[in-house]
Amino acid sequence: MQDWITVETADGPMRVYAARPAAPTGRAVVVLQEAFGVNEHIQDIARRFAEHGLLALAPDLFHRNGVGTLAYDQHAEAMPLIGAIGPDAIVTDVRAVLDHLAQEEGVAAGRTAVVGFCFGGRAAFTAATAIPGLAGTVVFYGPGIAAGPHAVLDRAASIDAPMLLHVGADDPTIPAEQVAAIEETLGKAGVDFEQHVYADAGHAFACDARPHMYRPGPATEAWDRTHAFLQQRLGDSAA
Repeated sequence: MQDWITVETADGPMRVYAARPAAPTGRAVVVLQEAFGVNEHIQDIARRFAEHGLLALAPDLFHRNGVGTLAYDQHAEAMPLIGAIGPDAIVTDVRAVLDHLAQEEGVAAGRTAVVGFCFGGRAAFTAATAIPGLAGTVVFYGPGIAAGPHAVLDRAASIDAPMLLHVGADDPTIPAEQVAAIEETLGKAGVDFEQHVYADAGHAFACDARPHMYRPGPATEAWDRTHAFLQQRLGDSAA
């Protein structure tokens, strides 16, 4: 049960991939893309969440430039695209999806989590700093949170929902000093969070669509923690 829908944003219409569970459960997850768009891998992740009873919506964060998707070997082309998407645009898009969930699907923000991968990890963290009342946020290897042109770690005190972060110990895009800065800042801000660093894992270690980067052991552990986190924050079904 999957299709593409259109959600209106302040910056124009945005395509959103929707994967639906067999029956509505009153719970949802917003899936935020890697640097390569809402490709087959992100769609597959959305379908996996639907199999766990969650309505999964994956917005096309490239809707302003009309690129759609890129191949995994188009890293050079992807970098300027994600570099152009700052915090305001991310918050605009995630809020639009949350509004759609509330108005059209009957799912409130408090029954919705945001999960992001790579660029989408940074986007998920960004959304958490600006949108109150979420059920939780999961960040899979999100570079650019603690340093870079769109860093938002200084906004951590605004996060009011639990957060789970997954980082590969060998990820060059999130060096150890940035991992430590995130840990320290979230702790001082009083955020309810867990940050797990996985040995023998680099960037995109949970992406089974990229065999040379995928690490089955750490990926399984990260997904087990993610599903447990979402189960705790979202519950089994509609109240």
